[in-house]
Amino acid sequence: MSHIAIDLICFPGAPNLPIFAALKKGWFEEAGVSVNMNTTPNSAFQAENLAAGKFQIAGTAFDNVVAYQEGQGAVALKDTDFFAFMGATQVELAFITAPDIKSYADLKGKSLALDALSTGFAFCLYEMLAKNGLSKADYQMVPVGATPARWESVKAGQHVGTLTIEPFTSIARNQGFHALDTSTTVFPAYQGGAFAASRAWAAANPDALKGFIRGYLKGLAWTLDPANRDEASAILLENMPEIKPQVVGAVMNSLLSPRSGLTPKAAMLMEGVNTVLDLRSRYGSGGRLSDPAKYIDLTYYRDVAG
Repeated sequence: MSHIAIDLICFPGAPNLPIFAALKKGWFEEAGVSVNMNTTPNSAFQAENLAAGKFQIAGTAFDNVVAYQEGQGAVALKDTDFFAFMGATQVELAFITAPDIKSYADLKGKSLALDALSTGFAFCLYEMLAKNGLSKADYQMVPVGATPARWESVKAGQHVGTLTIEPFTSIARNQGFHALDTSTTVFPAYQGGAFAASRAWAAANPDALKGFIRGYLKGLAWTLDPANRDEASAILLENMPEIKPQVVGAVMNSLLSPRSGLTPKAAMLMEGVNTVLDLRSRYGSGGRLSDPAKYIDLTYYRDVAG
């Protein structure tokens, strides 16, 4: 049986576990697709190469889809037609700070690391800071890249804080860094991760897209089954050597909670989508955003999931 090749680009992190599982178990091949998984150093690289067709599917922050469709991305791209076709995570974003930063007041005059200043999770951090009495004049934001690079920059003392996802949150806590705040305490719901593609590619390759969805959903259901936790932990450790055995339990606890990690059935959480649109409306440069259909098409997902 010939398989349709898909080049996938994701941010590094524990939420990729269903993909690792589906690759290991052969569920993508079973669904008729051959997935070549890559990780991105930053959101700009991911968006540029998704637009250019080097990658066909991206695991990304839902806000990145919105940003590029609104012309507010970290790089200028012409005529993007990105859309989210499936959810992934609510994801807990932890505001990790250096050991000597114990309050928001301690952040004054300091620099913080982001992926990009106007996409992804930047607006979550802006909101955390604003809610705690800090203005943009009180701190400096520096674009550093994806979570591994941001965490390394804080660990090395180049910046005093950043937002992390698992496993980097548990790794940081284990090394004496503080979680000053989390997105789950600030927002009732937040659509963190999603899977995206270009509308043109999806329309021309519906079987490939549905094959990817089918394989991912099988990997997700397996990952979320408590009976598979030990084997799932082993697969995560195998694929992410930066996770040490002493923190894998905490990483899995967060990942397996729908409040802070993987979303059952990879649903798009519309309340969380509205949070993303509200934050971009307030912190972005384009005014009020209110139409989720501009960024989401669940037709392919529903054809598979029912």
